[in-house]
Amino acid sequence: MIPRNLFGRTGHKSSRIIFGAYALSKANQEEANSVLKLLLKAGINHIDTAAIYGDAEKRIGPWMENHRSDFFLATKTRSRSYSGAWKDLELSLSRLNVDYIDLWQMHALTNPQGWEKAMGPEGTLEAFVEARDKGLVKYLGVTGHGSKVPVVHLRSLERFDFDSVLLPHNYLQLQNPRYEKNFKELNELCLKRNVALQTIKSVARRPWEDRPKKYNTYFYEPLDDQESINKAVHWSLGLESSFLITAGDMDILPKIIKAAELFKERPSEEDMKTLVENNDIQLIFSY
Repeated sequence: MIPRNLFGRTGHKSSRIIFGAYALSKANQEEANSVLKLLLKAGINHIDTAAIYGDAEKRIGPWMENHRSDFFLATKTRSRSYSGAWKDLELSLSRLNVDYIDLWQMHALTNPQGWEKAMGPEGTLEAFVEARDKGLVKYLGVTGHGSKVPVVHLRSLERFDFDSVLLPHNYLQLQNPRYEKNFKELNELCLKRNVALQTIKSVARRPWEDRPKKYNTYFYEPLDDQESINKAVHWSLGLESSFLITAGDMDILPKIIKAAELFKERPSEEDMKTLVENNDIQLIFSY
């Protein structure tokens, strides 16, 4: 079974592997139901989805009738306005077939102009606080892609006491001294404030470029053999305070779950350097 830790200050013991529901963005209901069985068998009790993840919320909705209590349910809005965020929340509640969301997150909050709008008058933050006050969501978070996300998240945490953050974390990304420094500062602040830290892109191999997209991973080509995935996942899980969100592909999902079940310790520096060399791993986000 996948180990569980307290998800920040929420009081919920979440599996350290969180299901990244982008994997269901193009799935039919039968495929989605097979994923549910896999999650329940592995003891994964936390789902991360978003309003713009294709059909993901629609596919999760039927599960909630009998399994709402089995999952901590997180979704996101990409809107930077008060009214747009409310529309997304109402749609998410309807599609997910639930009365409340456990964690509502600002999706990909990295652009400076978007940040100012979301955090300002009639922005997303006002909708977040109101929705929480009305009991439609329990907790609030921010997410982001790219190399500058740790700095943006630090700024967001200065502006508001969010309950969670989400950002890239893999061996090669952390070899960038600037990213490593900012990530470490963010992690320390999260530990101090008991903010849940979620990581993505653990099994990223390289940008797709002009290669055929064999997997449903939007930003990158993933590692796909079990041994390589084991090392990448184990390295990421080596950050004991974090939760790892699975890659957005149904075929890669079982391999990530298997890797997590085998986790004991973080691989050595030598092992990770070999992994990078043997798989031609490249940065998908650079400065």
